[in-house]
Amino acid sequence: MSDSSNGQSTASFWTQANALLRKNLIFQKRNIKTNIRLVVFPFFLCLLLVLIQTLVNNELDKPSNRCGCTCVDTGRNGQCERRCGIEYSTLDQVFTCSIPHPPPLPPLLQIPSEQYRAIRTDFISYGDLPDGSCKRIGSCPVTMLITGDNQTFGQSVAGNMFARPLNIDLSDILYSLADDALGSETKTRYTNYLDPAFSSNVPVDFLQPQCTSNSQFSVPVQFGSATFQQDLRCVQGLQLWRNSSSEINDELYKGYRKGNAERKINEIVAAYDFMNSNENLLNVTIWYNSTYKNDTGNQPLALTRVPRSVNLATNAYLQLLLGPTVKMLFEFVKETPKPETTLRLDFSSLLGPLFFTWVIIQLFPVVLTSLVYEKQHRLRIMMKMHGLGDGPYWMISYAYFLAISSIYMLCFVIFGSAIGLKFFTLNDYSIQFVFYFLYINLQISLAFLVADLFSSVKTATVVGYIMVFGTGLLGGFLFQFFLQDSSFPKAGIIAMELYPGFSLYRGLYEFSQYSFNGNYMGTDGMRWKDLNDSDNGMREAFIIIAVEWLVVLCVAYYADQVVSSGRSPLFFLRRHQKKFSSSFRKPSLRRQGSKVFVQMEKLDVQQEREKVAQLLLESSTSHAIVCDNLKKIYPGKDGNPEKFAVRELSLALPQGECFGMLGPNGAGKTSFINMMIGLTKPSSGTAYVQGLDIRTDMDRIYTSMGVCPQHDLLWGTLTGKEHLLFYGRLKNLKGASLTQAVEESLKSVNLFHGGVADKQAGKYSGGMKRRLSVAISLIGDPKVVYMDEPSTGLDPASRNMLWNVVKRAKQNRAIILTTHSMEEAEHLCDRLGIFVDGSLQCVGNPKELKARYGGSYVFTMTTSPNHEDEVENLVRQLTPNATKIYQISGTQKFELPKHEIRIADVFEAVENAKSRFAVQAWGLADTTLEDVFIKVARGAQVFSVLS
Repeated sequence: MSDSSNGQSTASFWTQANALLRKNLIFQKRNIKTNIRLVVFPFFLCLLLVLIQTLVNNELDKPSNRCGCTCVDTGRNGQCERRCGIEYSTLDQVFTCSIPHPPPLPPLLQIPSEQYRAIRTDFISYGDLPDGSCKRIGSCPVTMLITGDNQTFGQSVAGNMFARPLNIDLSDILYSLADDALGSETKTRYTNYLDPAFSSNVPVDFLQPQCTSNSQFSVPVQFGSATFQQDLRCVQGLQLWRNSSSEINDELYKGYRKGNAERKINEIVAAYDFMNSNENLLNVTIWYNSTYKNDTGNQPLALTRVPRSVNLATNAYLQLLLGPTVKMLFEFVKETPKPETTLRLDFSSLLGPLFFTWVIIQLFPVVLTSLVYEKQHRLRIMMKMHGLGDGPYWMISYAYFLAISSIYMLCFVIFGSAIGLKFFTLNDYSIQFVFYFLYINLQISLAFLVADLFSSVKTATVVGYIMVFGTGLLGGFLFQFFLQDSSFPKAGIIAMELYPGFSLYRGLYEFSQYSFNGNYMGTDGMRWKDLNDSDNGMREAFIIIAVEWLVVLCVAYYADQVVSSGRSPLFFLRRHQKKFSSSFRKPSLRRQGSKVFVQMEKLDVQQEREKVAQLLLESSTSHAIVCDNLKKIYPGKDGNPEKFAVRELSLALPQGECFGMLGPNGAGKTSFINMMIGLTKPSSGTAYVQGLDIRTDMDRIYTSMGVCPQHDLLWGTLTGKEHLLFYGRLKNLKGASLTQAVEESLKSVNLFHGGVADKQAGKYSGGMKRRLSVAISLIGDPKVVYMDEPSTGLDPASRNMLWNVVKRAKQNRAIILTTHSMEEAEHLCDRLGIFVDGSLQCVGNPKELKARYGGSYVFTMTTSPNHEDEVENLVRQLTPNATKIYQISGTQKFELPKHEIRIADVFEAVENAKSRFAVQAWGLADTTLEDVFIKVARGAQVFSVLS
């Protein structure tokens, strides 16, 4: 069969896109309250952060947290002068004071605490380590490990590190201390304006090969204008040789202090591998103790006491070569000058990853429910049946959600910046833009993919918001701990970030860290150059989100084509096969299998089948619809047999005919309509609409098809006029033609006057919605229209008006109409087909069916019950083949064969009966279409039971 022209040109890609965009914009305008509620959530969270920040700042601004001040007597008339500075501050206040001239401090080694110093244990059995009894009396030495290619040379260099006795020159404390190996057990801070070793009650240790009995004393140390006494304590330094660096590594690993685990810990001060060093070359590798360095990731790294270890090695090497009088002194370490600062904690950065994860992911259920809403209410398929292609739908829907998400994120960032949240103001806005843009694209793609899994808006909403809050909580209370654990493998972090919510959390976490540190240190937040930092996970987050976006988008489109559009999973491999199968037919081979079925059919049904066979052999035809052995079988479930919904239906409809489908509930009428409009695929056989195969060419069929479904598929927030404008644009109506077509459609179904056209469809009555659905099915002059019980719920006046619309509409198109109203079928349909149990039982116009299946009169007479026998005798005298079909309380009905009686004889018999007994009422009627329907249905059902 060849394609036939449908008169109306098909709407282009951009015309369809324009129609959908206009509809979406109207829909968005009507849901302004929902949009406001959506924006209020991040607005509320940002205000909550500002409130918390204000409360914290008020607490931090108390005098106890600011640089200390006092009133100093100037000696002038008893007046005092207010002075502020370190010398007037407590230890809690000193960090906020200005330090224009930071004090020089002696460089120190990191000395293990007494309980952690290396001893012999069951897992470290070197005999040169001290026995564990030294811990009970507090006399354990600190250990240095030495190795190298030349043991004699290595031990000689190491022997010069702290072989000299302590010599304190009180006139120059720093110079005299620089000649000795000093150390401390205290933890370092993030700055060195005041080293904890000199601001606590813990003595500073100096290392000696042996300590004398009187080995602890105090020396004066000047800090700014203040001088205080610092205790110095001798600690024995034990230098031990190891045969290789691998032995040192093994010993260090076994003795490493891991967190706060209560286990035996063997720490050393430092280890030196002099490798191939000699008198002409110094080549040394140094291990240092970083146990006390803060590396949890949520604070700036603390300083490490490494420079002194380097100086000990180089100075000892120099003295070995040139003698003990030559020194490479390391006199002091000193911080840069510091202005007075205010103690601040940026809570937007601390809580940002959790709060802002919720803010951004809440867009996911919004997009998801919108997509599922169209799926649940079959609005997507309704648009498709009226000509909307997959390309315009995906492009406009995706761009629509992307625009909404972008505006939402822009408002979020602008508002957060306007109220001064450091999370936004310190980090580079271009990085934020790229990150948010990539993620909202991934989120929209994910919503399209997940929408295929849901058919209920309520279920999708619940699952969506569980994902919102679950992702935030899991990110804040699980994923963040892995990020902060430096021992957790990087590959594990990347694997976890494959879940989109965690990749979002990782990016927000990096923003928060940079903004927090920037606020604390007075520096900038994240910049593009920072992405090269190995500790910055933003680059990996960028890559993961971008790749997942593209992958998920492709998978979502594929799933949509398979799940929503009903295509084969291998549809992308069948483009060439599609064209071949729609043009090559083998009807003779196909019909051999249905020979037995044909022999059992009624003559009119068999003639229809033969007509279809002839049409299939013709090169062209004027018939709009040709069904060829169409069959639909639903598989059995829960032990039930399979259900035959439609049994090898063959039917041909010419242009300008309205074909009515009658049948009891469950007869297969809706299943047939669903196959014709593309909602379900036929199990076998096919049908041609305008010469196009419903199995392969539904996208082209949709452009010339109109549908009035059994249930109204409407947007509650769109008006009747807006519905018709949208579907009219899909049918390529434009400008004045569109306006005229919409007005005529509204007038034809009585929805134009009284402001009804501009009333939202959700406020329509059931009858008004039904009339609007009929108007939608006829807009744009479709050549084929399917109406599934169009007059359901209409009052008599509206029904008659609708009938007039359908009668006018069928002049230049084919209409298939299903109904339970015999009056409607007789009034509208040129031909009727009665379906029972999925089979077509008879075909013909109403008069033919009544003549063929209702060749009798119905005689009714009402008398007293005493004369019932006399009435029956009267009927038997008229015709012995009369059949009683009804009897109750004196009222009896009989079927009289038309060819055996004359109407005049019936009237004469009744007049004679009236002279013998009282006749209360009587009547003679021709067979109705309802009688025909009941007779055919009962006969088919009896045959089905017997067979």
